Amino acid sequence: MDALKVQILPDNQSSPSSTYMLTKPKSKKATKSIIMLIVASLAITLGLLFVFSSNSVLFSGSFIRRSSLRYSVIIDAGSSGTRIHVFGYWFESGKPVFDFGEEHYASLKLSPGLSAYADNPEGASVSVTKLVEFAKGRVPKRMLKKSDIRLMATAGMRLLEVPVQEQILDVTRIVLRSSGFKFHDEWASVISGSDEGIYAWVVANHALRSLGGDPLQTTGIVELGGASAQVTFVPSEHVPPEFSRTISYGNVSYTIYSHSFLDFGQDAAKDKLLESLQNSGTTVSTGDGIVEDPCTPKGYIQGRSYHFYSSGFLAEESKFKASLQVQAAGDFSKCRSATLAMLQEGKENCAYKHCSIGSTFTPNLQGSFLATENFYHTSKFFGLEEKNWLSEMIPAGKNFCGEEWSKLKEKYPTTKDKYLHRYCFSSAYIISMLHDSLGVALDDERIKYASKAGGEDIPLDWALGAFILNTDTPTSDYDGKSRKMLGFK
Repeated sequence: MDALKVQILPDNQSSPSSTYMLTKPKSKKATKSIIMLIVASLAITLGLLFVFSSNSVLFSGSFIRRSSLRYSVIIDAGSSGTRIHVFGYWFESGKPVFDFGEEHYASLKLSPGLSAYADNPEGASVSVTKLVEFAKGRVPKRMLKKSDIRLMATAGMRLLEVPVQEQILDVTRIVLRSSGFKFHDEWASVISGSDEGIYAWVVANHALRSLGGDPLQTTGIVELGGASAQVTFVPSEHVPPEFSRTISYGNVSYTIYSHSFLDFGQDAAKDKLLESLQNSGTTVSTGDGIVEDPCTPKGYIQGRSYHFYSSGFLAEESKFKASLQVQAAGDFSKCRSATLAMLQEGKENCAYKHCSIGSTFTPNLQGSFLATENFYHTSKFFGLEEKNWLSEMIPAGKNFCGEEWSKLKEKYPTTKDKYLHRYCFSSAYIISMLHDSLGVALDDERIKYASKAGGEDIPLDWALGAFILNTDTPTSDYDGKSRKMLGFK
């Protein structure tokens, strides 16, 4: 019987130390079986090594990403409520990577907005404290001191007198200083409408992957908020410097038209409308102190008297013109005419080539646009098709405005009264703003309503754009003050 000698060498020896004797099989069949067994064993071993190696790489990459994850928090203090945004991000090749999916992004909104505390600034601390606790529950405790938190107030606060703004901001600063997050007093502020528009433009074009590309291939933004409306895009014509902003992203410079029409947001405009109706001479008065409102469905009972503010500033409580009882008269066409008259007021004083709303310069709209916020909410409420949404808004608005309030409540039982009755106004207002004032054709497919954009369905929230522009790189000297924000000039 022949013997097969197998020598096994210890790792630290160069000469044989042990010899094992294996009996040579007597048959070819047995030999073949052993060979197949050895081959199978080697294959399984190699397979396991490959899987382990691959998983090690994946786990390693995931670990590296998690270990380098950073956090940033932005509080959007809007007119209708205050929303906190918690962002997680990391760096690859020195560049920030933004992921707005559920794993790395969370938000929470509380009502009312900070501007509601004009008479009681101290009351603002309650909602801000709740929002901060929400953020702390989503940021590791060890990362709090390294994670910046900012509060940016918008149109609701811009309507208040500056001393009142500062009183409310001071209250929020006390909360944010003791939050455990990285915070500086100047990080709680009232931002301009132009900033708000730029931030919204940035997140939209980031989502559409056009940020960093040809300026004339970018997408514009028209927003209809509660207290203000914004128009932001890259125009093809010269823009007066007071309406122009320049930002740089990558190696591309963008000259952007951005303007905020304060008092022309949906809620502020609705309240302002009654004053416009009273002064226009078109209102049919049914008696002393009673005004017909064509923008509210018939049969709706107003829950409060309307207060008209002569200057548009909510803080000036002593300057309202009158408290009027309002009688709903639901008529889309009259509502459209009334809102258009309000939007065009002062146009005769236009000192520019184009003035679409009042005496404010507006260049001809260039390229594609996304209509967001209340443009989106109203369109979704009526179930309008994205392709023909603007033209479909007119018959939808006419049917809604002309319906009795009791029937509307039966048709939309889950919609709260305070929102439901406003769809008559918003449908007419959208047409008078986009079509009658800004000149968007009813069949123009370049403008679409949206709340999210891009393949990843990134929310079109200006706060996301603010986060993108305020994110510092590992090599930047960040001293806590406002940087150039990736090229803001």
